[in-house]
Amino acid sequence: MSSKGSQPAKAGLRVGVIGAGVMGSNHARVLSGLPGVSLVGVVDPSPAHLTRTTELASCQGFETLDQLFAAGVDAVTIAAPTHLHHELALACIARNIHVLVEKPIASTVAEGREIVTAAQKAGVTLMVGHVERFNPAVAAVKQAIAGEDILSIAITRVGPFPPRMSNVGVVIDLAVHDIDLIRWFTESDIVEVQPQLSSAVAEREDIALLQFRTASGVLAHINTNWLTPFKARSVTVATRGKYVMGDLLTRQVTECFGFKPDGSYSMRHLPVGHDEPLRAELIAFLRAVRHGETPAVTGDEGVASLEIATQCLETPSRPAATSPTRKGPRRVAG
Repeated sequence: MSSKGSQPAKAGLRVGVIGAGVMGSNHARVLSGLPGVSLVGVVDPSPAHLTRTTELASCQGFETLDQLFAAGVDAVTIAAPTHLHHELALACIARNIHVLVEKPIASTVAEGREIVTAAQKAGVTLMVGHVERFNPAVAAVKQAIAGEDILSIAITRVGPFPPRMSNVGVVIDLAVHDIDLIRWFTESDIVEVQPQLSSAVAEREDIALLQFRTASGVLAHINTNWLTPFKARSVTVATRGKYVMGDLLTRQVTECFGFKPDGSYSMRHLPVGHDEPLRAELIAFLRAVRHGETPAVTGDEGVASLEIATQCLETPSRPAATSPTRKGPRRVAG
């Protein structure tokens, strides 16, 4: 990224959004209200998506990527379907355009690595949109466990079946958020994966119970599904000195500490900010672009989380060892 350092910081960054679905329209809405940013326009082949988003963000709409390039952009956010991330990101990087790509970084680890390599060679900023890191409740949990000896992490991310049908199951759609959080909380790599998956009503997995061990020895558990009638998002972290509970929807974070031998302990609510996570994420991306800094979520981190998610889908579950058949009735101790 040395090539960026020589350029003066730009006041009015020209930014484009690729993809005008639910996520892309949110990107456009936020970018249109950011100071020092000129939202050049949104690209989407669907006229209906384009109309809705251009009205929401008061910007231009383009049917093709080339039209956006012709209008001139310094940076883009890619919120198109995952299978297009690789092709779109490489096209932008080839024109020295900075890129924020929504999670997961790509459909495969190999594609993700190609994007990272291309960005490094071009000297452009590449950030991955793991927006949950910018949730103020997550930030409060991270702060509460800083310097603590973490023992275990449990994350629940459940809800009803998503209205937007995609070609992925819960592991890539939802659990990849939490895999990233586990890596970020522990500042360690995941070295062991024990997945249990089921396709109860969908073609792809809609229930996942995932267990992990990090290189630092932390045990972590993710419970995620599309079978719960309401949304729930919670994180609990046990350390030697405290127990931290965060509700990512209500944004309440509670800490238990001061454990006594008689079982008593103290409890307090922690202060949590009010930022919109997507706004905080986009501001962080644009700051990295302007100053040539390492972005908050690097391409390498995005690839690492995708790699663990992919391992969860590829690891065969082993049947439990069956005990030898018993002869005769079991004796009841009494």
